[in-house]
Amino acid sequence: MLCRAALSPSFRSPGRYLLFSPQYITAVSQPYLPVNKLVLRNESIRCWSNIPFITMPLSRTHGKSFAHRSELKHAKRIVVKLGSAVVTRGDECGLALGRLASIVEQVSMLQNQGREMMIVTSGAVAFGKQRLRHEILLSQSVRQALHSGQNQLKDMAIPVLEARACAAAGQSGLMALYEAMFTQYSICAAQILVTNLDFHDEQKRRNLNGTLHELLRMNIVPIINTNDAVVPPPEPNSDLQGVNVISVKDNDSLAARLAVEMKTDLLIVLSDVEGLFDSPPGSDDAKLIDIFYPGDQQSVTFGTKSRVGMGGMEAKVKAALWALQGGTSVVIANGTHPKISGHVITDIVEGKKVGTFFSEVKPAGPTVEQQGEMARAGGRSLAALQPEQRAEIIYHLADLLTDQREEILLANKKDLEEAESKGRLALPLMKRLSLSTSKLNSLAIGLRQIAASSQESVGRVIRRTRIAKDLELEQVTVPIGVLLVIFESRPDCLPQVSALAIASGNGLLLKGGKEAAHSNQILHHLTQEALSIHGVKDAVQLVNTREEVEDLCHLDKLIDLIIPRGSSQLVRDIQKAAKGIPVMGHSEGICHVYVDTEASVEKVTRIVRDSKCEYPAACNALETLLIHRDLLRTPLFDQIIDMLRVEQDRSDFVCTKCKLVSILEEKVRGLEKRVSTLRCIRENEDFLDRCQEMLLRPQCSEDSEQVLM
Repeated sequence: MLCRAALSPSFRSPGRYLLFSPQYITAVSQPYLPVNKLVLRNESIRCWSNIPFITMPLSRTHGKSFAHRSELKHAKRIVVKLGSAVVTRGDECGLALGRLASIVEQVSMLQNQGREMMIVTSGAVAFGKQRLRHEILLSQSVRQALHSGQNQLKDMAIPVLEARACAAAGQSGLMALYEAMFTQYSICAAQILVTNLDFHDEQKRRNLNGTLHELLRMNIVPIINTNDAVVPPPEPNSDLQGVNVISVKDNDSLAARLAVEMKTDLLIVLSDVEGLFDSPPGSDDAKLIDIFYPGDQQSVTFGTKSRVGMGGMEAKVKAALWALQGGTSVVIANGTHPKISGHVITDIVEGKKVGTFFSEVKPAGPTVEQQGEMARAGGRSLAALQPEQRAEIIYHLADLLTDQREEILLANKKDLEEAESKGRLALPLMKRLSLSTSKLNSLAIGLRQIAASSQESVGRVIRRTRIAKDLELEQVTVPIGVLLVIFESRPDCLPQVSALAIASGNGLLLKGGKEAAHSNQILHHLTQEALSIHGVKDAVQLVNTREEVEDLCHLDKLIDLIIPRGSSQLVRDIQKAAKGIPVMGHSEGICHVYVDTEASVEKVTRIVRDSKCEYPAACNALETLLIHRDLLRTPLFDQIIDMLRVEQDRSDFVCTKCKLVSILEEKVRGLEKRVSTLRCIRENEDFLDRCQEMLLRPQCSEDSEQVLM
């Protein structure tokens, strides 16, 4: 096996290269691999015997499990457990080849990235059952088949086979199938069969551990399975009571024991359900548990086990908690769903919200699903208030912005200092992140305007149509439901959006940029304080967990509309990620101001100053100033130029997109050159027209001489 793998050219896969020692190179071809001139840079090298492997560096110190999904991308050593329902067909006789090929592809992709992959697989019994049934049917003679009774024919068509015999007949075929599939991705696989006794015997356990480490060092994927041909029935013992005690009763416990023994970073358990539910998945009120914490077993009602396999969800949870106690993170997910099975393993490693994640770190606040439910319930209570009560909430929020000005600016100062120390924000984004007394005063004025105009936001009759006598059809404004507003480094956006949601009676989920975490926190606290005066505090929720935006866009049962506030790229990303939720996006606007010849001088200067100089970092700040050509070199034009020059000298921010003073003066000079050029061309055209006219008609020599002169 080693020689065949070492000499195979298929080992030259992207991300991994097999380097031979000089004595092995001569057996292949000396010119292709000049080892004596090979220089390795920024790579980590693994060696087995005299065969080094170059891999992508992935460093992690094993000890404690990952606290959040986003950390799973750092997992280096991963165990993937394939349940019987995942690898077998629906008739329980044979393997689901397409599903298995997809899993092998994902494991190969992660292996070629430099990770160390191990597979704990079921399927030997099902594969052996298929082979033995086929052999039994073929062994029956035609005479026996014709003279048998109907019941015997039925029994012969579906023979009852002993599981150990099926496992013995299926192990070799299952491994041959894995080898053929992994060969397509330039990866070698090795089979290991174990029993519970192998873990209880100290010498055997050390041998198993050493074998697995050597295989991983040689870039080989171990395929581990219980030796069901000889495995004894499980004995009742003090199971799952300590890190060093677990009985290998099925492949769930085998995967957990192996994960702890090998100090793996991640254990992925694939089953035929989406994950762990709080009640049996078939029930109507069953809810998928996104994150499961030790001690939550009492809140879960387990159902019956799957149609195949020895364990059920309860066995998976016990094994997962045991592995978690040993320092291995665990995710239970669906490996049979046709829409996600093709990328379920890679999605889990990338930190996406797939299945149930087991974590020892319980967050202090509610989950985003709980926040969505709270926002929906609070939004309905908010919509039931009188318009005057909703307006009173907004007025109170405006007062809090001015009364708590010092606390807000202090929190904003922390955000600015952190952003400046990390140096990851451009100057325009720093300006948007910054809050000031004048900005808070303007914000309070805007909120009072929203409150004054919110009296008819909900319940206003837009159209009334008489269908028949005493029957009228009305179109009435109603709340949308729960809004998800995603905004970037603009903390002043939070009270603005909150006021609009309150006025319209909608629940609100807010996801702000992490660069404004302190500012958003205190502004949200003030918003909830204002909502509390009428008992609707939960209507506005701020998502503080480490949820990715893409995961939030998948909560179609909790969110009714997504509103991204930011760049056009952010809008496109949200529209692409949203699944089943409408997105109110926007396109890139054209921020132009046109000054006509009849424009008021006073209005022109005020409008230009307000559109550009008051807040030049805003996304809707003036970008282009269009001036009628007749206004060039007029007192109005000079007044605009002088005003912009004064504002530029006064401000410490200069917009790189639009330096109006220099651009305007340059445009004026260019326009004057064009006018001069056009005047010359026009004069030349007149001269040529006169020449052509004189030449085309009969003239005397004196006239010709006069024209030429």
